[in-house]
Amino acid sequence: MSELRDLYQEVILDHNKNPRNFGKLDHANCQHEGFNPLCGDHLFVYLILENDTIKDIRFEGSGCAISKASASLMTTVLKGKTKTEAKELFERFHTLVTSNMDRPVDSSKLGKLAVFAGVREFPARVKCASLAWHTVQSALENDPNIVTTEYNGN
Repeated sequence: MSELRDLYQEVILDHNKNPRNFGKLDHANCQHEGFNPLCGDHLFVYLILENDTIKDIRFEGSGCAISKASASLMTTVLKGKTKTEAKELFERFHTLVTSNMDRPVDSSKLGKLAVFAGVREFPARVKCASLAWHTVQSALENDPNIVTTEYNGN
């Protein structure tokens, strides 16, 4: 677990300092807002959807290192995925960050996202790691409400 913890810290720092796909996406045909009042994380996700496929995805906003790194890594893995594939990845990611510490991590199904297993050590940070994911899911479902970690149970 020590190697995974070290990798977790390295990935968080890298994606926080150099977020991938950061900035507003011109011509987005799908967008959504997410807010974590407890931590202050506030972000927007922008998508270009074509035939149920995420052709492009970006995010902007501010937040803690975990929130920003999670959004950054999320955008890299969701680009090119269908809505169904995005939902499946969301479910796997959410299970990962909310599961018990002694549950083994199946990196074959999670790929790079497996490093977020480290969030399980800090339950208060699960909302930070999952905010961008919940925001994308709401965007894909055309939910008109702003995603907030305080009243949607996530």
